[in-house]
Amino acid sequence: MYEIVVIGTSWGGLSAVSTVIAELPSTFALPLVVVQHRSPDAPGLLAELLQMRTRLKVIEVEDKQQVLPGHVFVAPPNYHLLFDRGVFSLTTDAPVRYSRPSIDVTLMSAADEYGRRAIGIVLTGANEDGALGLKRIADRGGYAIVQDPETAEGAMMPRAAWRLVPRARVLPLELISSHLVTVAPARPPAQTRRAPFA
Repeated sequence: MYEIVVIGTSWGGLSAVSTVIAELPSTFALPLVVVQHRSPDAPGLLAELLQMRTRLKVIEVEDKQQVLPGHVFVAPPNYHLLFDRGVFSLTTDAPVRYSRPSIDVTLMSAADEYGRRAIGIVLTGANEDGALGLKRIADRGGYAIVQDPETAEGAMMPRAAWRLVPRARVLPLELISSHLVTVAPARPPAQTRRAPFA
């Protein structure tokens, strides 16, 4: 059973991620981690913008924060995001492919931490970050998903991931969320408490 979803994206990512999370039900159980390339001094608005598109709680990650089910976690600018026994770890190690956060770094960490229980997704982007990390996910028995490059604003990133992980599931952007619902468990709906009889 899967326990984590990591989405990597770059150019065109805000629109793409918004499309994915907008269709996820409030009962979606897995933590969903978003790593998007941003400039080091980018204002911390990504989480707020995504929150407007989903019924799930969106949080920009802080160091040593617990990985919680049913939340959308956003990697902060200028940090690499790693997983460490149920919590997030932020590092200021050197940029990878000129990027910090690096999608490869986070996907590789998810593969090492969760193995076959990880889902990795590579969306639109204008470079090849994410391909190596998605391969690590697949090599460790996890599930690799790639946005169909024909539906991507930036086709280079999903095309590189598909080339390196040819067995990945390739889906049009608008079908990714419904596919996630079919492979991920749902949380039971919250029980409504009945008012006591007078």
